[in-house]
Order: sequence, then C-alpha cells, then structure tokens
Amino acid sequence: MFLKSAILLPEYIGYLIFAKSRHGTHSPFVYDFAENVLYNRIDNAIFYDIELIRQKMLSSSALIQVDDFGASGKKKYKAPLPRLVARSSKNSKYAKLLYRICRYYQPEIAIELGTNFGISALYQAAGLTNGKLFTIEGSRKIAEVAFFNFNKIGFGERIQLLHGVFDKALPALLEQLPRVDYAFIDGNHSKEPTLQYFELLLSKSHNDTIFVFDDIRWSAEMQECWEIIKNHERVKVTIDLFFMGIVFLRQQQDKEHFVLRF
Repeated sequence: MFLKSAILLPEYIGYLIFAKSRHGTHSPFVYDFAENVLYNRIDNAIFYDIELIRQKMLSSSALIQVDDFGASGKKKYKAPLPRLVARSSKNSKYAKLLYRICRYYQPEIAIELGTNFGISALYQAAGLTNGKLFTIEGSRKIAEVAFFNFNKIGFGERIQLLHGVFDKALPALLEQLPRVDYAFIDGNHSKEPTLQYFELLLSKSHNDTIFVFDDIRWSAEMQECWEIIKNHERVKVTIDLFFMGIVFLRQQQDKEHFVLRF
C-alpha cells in the first residue's frame, strides 16, 4: 500500500494529524475494535509461510498474461510477475489487519472481490476457524497462480476460487449462499461498479455483516463512493483508515464515522 501520487500527500498528512487513537473514541464497540483488532499485533506462524510465497513471486522471472477489468477499462497485456505482485498485492500490514478482522469476528461466509495472486485471501483464510472464503478473480492466469498458492499453503478446502468478471460471478455466487457475513471489496476501483457490488452484497447481509473497502482514496470518484457508502441508510458505523474503509451495519449503534490512525 502506497501513496498513489504526490497529490494525496497533503491529505495523508492531514489524516495523520486528525486521526484518533483508540482513546479518542467514545463508542465502546469501536474501542473494542481498536483494542482487539486494529492495534492487536498478534502473530501467527502461518504469516511466515505466506510471506515466503510473496518473496518467491517477487524473485520470479515469469511473465503473466493479465486480463484487466478494472477502473481503466478492459485490457490485456503481459507483465513480469514481480512487478504485478509488488504493485497490487496487499502489504503485510494491511493483510494482517484482514487476518485479525476475520480471526476476531469469525465470519462463516466470507467473500473477496479481487483475488489477485492470493496473498490477502491467504491471510483472511488463516483467520477463519470454521468459515470459508469465496474469492473472485477476473484474470485467468492470475487466478491460476492464486490457486497454486492456496494449495501450497494447504488452504485448498478453506478457499473457493471463482474465475469470472464480478458483474456475472458475484450475482451467481450470491444465489447459492444463504447470507454474507463478511466481504472484502478490492477489485474494480471505480464508483458505480463498487456501489453496485455493495448493493448486491447488502441483499444477503445481516446486522453483523462486515464490509471492508480497499483503496477508498484511489481517485476522486472512489472518495465520492466512500462518502455515499458512509451515508447509506443501512450503514451505522464506518472506520476510515485512509487507504481502507470498514463498514458495520449494527442497527443498535448510533450512526457515527470514525477516522482512526493506523
């Protein structure tokens, strides 16, 4: 995770100045999240194995065919695997946060939009004791690498990888699921598709469903998207970590927005 351009730097400095710590929150629920998830630097031996997979990809000489369905529009190209991994895989700081969210709240049915090479999926699956992660990837060759990584770690049964574009794969998946307990949205970084996926996921969500949105400041329209999500009638609590936004639907909470330092 890195600043996309110098334009974000003043905004990030402002975030660092005004963001609160756990002691700046007046919500018991958010304080509990900060104490037991956000700032709880628990470790797991599996982290070493996952990071070893990352390092092997970063030292690879392979060229990967990419089918990109993202915000810039559909395109195909080949690129070195290390460049793709360095550019798009979650760094360990944020990947471990995803692990801690899954470990603490224990969703049984988890969805990830944007598998990439599987690093974030592996971290999330590591936190699922009795749950399963359904992860969707649009690029076939990238999905093949991720599938290999899942089986190398031994998470082949804990993760179900689906290949397809989100617009088709997500509705088809939701038809088969009774509910959604957790969703990590990290795919098409544009406003309208992200809002569409959010609404689809909401159709199978419940009071305790958790949403995590990545790259909420990717662009001006993604910042607009984040504001719309914050103000959605079903959203009660949001936590802004600058690069990542977390959403809780808990109807028993007052509607509040928190900016926490991370």
